Amino acid sequence: MGTRDDSDEAYVVGLCNRILGESALAQHRFDWLLGDPGAGGRQVRLPVDAYWPGHQLVVEYRELQHDQPMPHFDKPDRLTVSGVHRGEQRALYDARRGTEIPTHGLRLVVIRPADLDADGRGRLRRNEEADLAALTKILARDSDEDRVTDTFRTWLLAERWTPVDPTDRWTDLEAVRGEERLICEAKGRTSEKSIDADIAYGQLLRRMTSQDPHTRYALVVPSSSIKAAARVPAHVRQLLRIDVYEVTDDNRVCRLID
Repeated sequence: MGTRDDSDEAYVVGLCNRILGESALAQHRFDWLLGDPGAGGRQVRLPVDAYWPGHQLVVEYRELQHDQPMPHFDKPDRLTVSGVHRGEQRALYDARRGTEIPTHGLRLVVIRPADLDADGRGRLRRNEEADLAALTKILARDSDEDRVTDTFRTWLLAERWTPVDPTDRWTDLEAVRGEERLICEAKGRTSEKSIDADIAYGQLLRRMTSQDPHTRYALVVPSSSIKAAARVPAHVRQLLRIDVYEVTDDNRVCRLID
């Protein structure tokens, strides 16, 4: 039987280390990422496959059992503390990671065998050249948030805003202009546009601690996510003092006018 050190997961994390120039904290556990209560109400901290603190990045390598029923892994005749079998609990905890990790200001990148050079059973062939190229694109695509944030910061300066240290350390950007204050949440390109937009609105709601009418909030998204961001009706955004800004692929900033 193979060990974790020679697993496909370890192989993928090792390639990511080379791309990122930082060694991951493997099987890292955050205090805020918890499983369901077990006997006596105790909750264990759920591990993530790899965490790079310098990049504020979490990578999950999800093999086939995360997406397909597999009795060998799922053990359908045995219930977990969640009251469901292991396969359903795995899906539940994967969904929890997908919500909680971005909520705490970290990027989550999910990699599957199909993203790399794999056989029909989901085993990686370990073609390093091809896999490095694929992972480089995946990690760059998901780091588009940096481009969006940097472009919006440049636009703020041009509009005579002054960036300041955020009141909330999870805030992407905060700026002042006279009596005005703008608290910003930025998102990059994503395959889960609707989910990420909902998460972003939730992040802004939690930062609405000031009753100062001069404080406004900005959701800043790339063009590919503007429709998802616009699903919240304009009159609701107006009541909440939230403005939506689009950062185009050629790095122009446009405020959404409904």
